[in-house]
Amino acid sequence: MAEPLPQRPGSRLAVLGSPISHSKSPALHRAAYAHLGLDWSYTAVEMTGDRLPGFIDGLDASWRGLSLTMPLKQDVLPLVDELDELAVLTGAANTVVLDDGRRRGFNTDVGGIVRTLGESGVRSIGRGILIGAGATAASALIAMAELGAREVRVLVRRPGAAAALGELGRRAGVSVDELPLTALAEFGHGDGELVIATVPGGTDLGVAPGATLVDEAVLLDVAYDPWPSPIGAAWLAGDGRVVHGLGMLLHQAVLQVRVFVHGDPFTELPGEHDVLAVMRESVR
Repeated sequence: MAEPLPQRPGSRLAVLGSPISHSKSPALHRAAYAHLGLDWSYTAVEMTGDRLPGFIDGLDASWRGLSLTMPLKQDVLPLVDELDELAVLTGAANTVVLDDGRRRGFNTDVGGIVRTLGESGVRSIGRGILIGAGATAASALIAMAELGAREVRVLVRRPGAAAALGELGRRAGVSVDELPLTALAEFGHGDGELVIATVPGGTDLGVAPGATLVDEAVLLDVAYDPWPSPIGAAWLAGDGRVVHGLGMLLHQAVLQVRVFVHGDPFTELPGEHDVLAVMRESVR
């Protein structure tokens, strides 16, 4: 149930990353706060990991929180006072709220993935395929686990790159197998119901997905710029189902707004359905 909005006039927020000029987060968040009647600012700040500690240490009482993109989702971990369960599990925090002098880190990427897939009709899977092995891949793996996956194949360029995901899978009750990227062309009937690509936008994988996989599996590409990505274009060319990366961005941002407003990703916003609508419209 939605709770009344707290009174925090003039709160400052920002998304940090490098490069950051392409980010759609400012449009999403500004739309939300304007709709909620909050006089909050939200900007984009070019930031690298080596400069992050000094930046966070320099924030004054006018700041409410930060959104973080790669590679800062891991760099920020030692700089916060506490982490939510998902941030601890995945080893990645994309949200920091400044709360009475304490820095609290959250992972809203997992929820963003689950929510956008659910919106597209994907609410349970048995087998998944994951492309990439970075921090976003860790969130994607846990999202697959929440959807019921018991087997996930991780496709990587460099042998051994998925070792950390293998350990994460053991903790989450998911069997994780590492395969080379070339396996994307070799999957057959029943090998996967969902493919999540977590590589940067515009990445050419150097291999085309097999026709059977495109026909049977939904693709979520977390990248949204440029669109369609090479793998997204391949899925669309084969008349496959594709979930746009903007959906994940939108839904993780809604959870971030909950965190910044209420300090809790589980407390709904007042009129959240309408908040979601204006946020979605801001990035069309």
